[in-house]
Amino acid sequence: MAFSHAERSAAATLQGQAFPARPARVPDLIHDDAQALNVAKRLADEFSIDAALRDRERRLPWVELDAFVSSGLWGLTVPRAYGGAGVSNGALAEVVATISAADGSLGQIPQNHYYALEVLRVGGTHAQRRFFYERVLAGERFGNALAEIGRKDFKRRTRLTRAAGDWYIDGQKFYCTGALYAHWIPTLVVADEDGQDVTYLVFVPRAAQGVSVTDDWDGFGQRVTGSGSVEFKRVPVQPEWVVPFQTSFERPTTIGPFAQIIHAAIDLGQARGAFAAMVPFIRERSRPWIDAKVAHAAADPLTIAQVGELAVQIRAAEALVRRAARAVDAAQADPTERSVAEASIAVAEARALTTTASLDAGSRLFELAGTAATLDGLGLDRFWRNARTHTLHDPVRWKYHAVGNFYLNDKLPPRHGAL
Repeated sequence: MAFSHAERSAAATLQGQAFPARPARVPDLIHDDAQALNVAKRLADEFSIDAALRDRERRLPWVELDAFVSSGLWGLTVPRAYGGAGVSNGALAEVVATISAADGSLGQIPQNHYYALEVLRVGGTHAQRRFFYERVLAGERFGNALAEIGRKDFKRRTRLTRAAGDWYIDGQKFYCTGALYAHWIPTLVVADEDGQDVTYLVFVPRAAQGVSVTDDWDGFGQRVTGSGSVEFKRVPVQPEWVVPFQTSFERPTTIGPFAQIIHAAIDLGQARGAFAAMVPFIRERSRPWIDAKVAHAAADPLTIAQVGELAVQIRAAEALVRRAARAVDAAQADPTERSVAEASIAVAEARALTTTASLDAGSRLFELAGTAATLDGLGLDRFWRNARTHTLHDPVRWKYHAVGNFYLNDKLPPRHGAL
């Protein structure tokens, strides 16, 4: 499916729209892992066509997102008992990696959508799961308003207040990936419970009175993720939109490793995308170094060796992501202290290597392809910029610490969204 000129022209008019349009149609239903992977490959082919242009002009991907959702891929993790595909984490990771190889921003946008679905699966009531899963299967998108900036601590100051029978939210958030495109904005809040702050995730309608989303993300990478600011001014919410969050980390659950394996998949896709752009460039456009005494860059023995080294690194990263996905599957099926810890460590190992692979691939693209690869019109720098930006999500040095502490001291990793 190619996007028509009319669709792309219409997308340009959506750049400043107040709210995402309601889904034009009910998304397709994905039935199994194999179908999910096939659909992702088809979409990736389409998304790759204008990826550099979207990055260069910061063209927000409204049309591409509608196609992404309509394909059924945003409903992948809705359990089968609720009418969804309930795919394996391996399939989900491969879908995210496939889309990210084509366009890193499009690969990241649904990360918090899937995250919110996992929070619902773990901590929501049957009625909450049924309601929000139905919304997703109908084509509605979740964004996020989780992080806050401006202070050195990690305390959340966005509050849920209950007064005179009314519930409302006040606060400010940043790094709100996907909120710009969302129909619902899952928001982390604190509420006073007998003098103690307790954390909840509240599903706030994007169109609710008092919600303001600002497209002020100006990072040099992941430029069209919509990762800007959200402000809540006495936003009314319903009790049935409030899902326990803190309590889901007071027992062993897979919220943390599930979130992290999607991040690993994004980085894996970035590495694949850079590698896929590098190889034909070397074959077709690069010049060999004079001392190689060969006619073509692809015959340069040092270039060959470095391409081989990078290929092995990416293959190893893929293997660790697949292994980690199996561990998360097992922990979801039987969440114990040990199974969740083992899943978290397996995912931390994958994230450590996907971080290295994505940055290395983005850098070596230029080292091996040569100066011609730096021409601005090619947009090849987006791979490194996207990887460098996304891999800062949480520090890889702490992944190595968690892994080392586990194997050396049998210390289980902390339970939170970053492990």
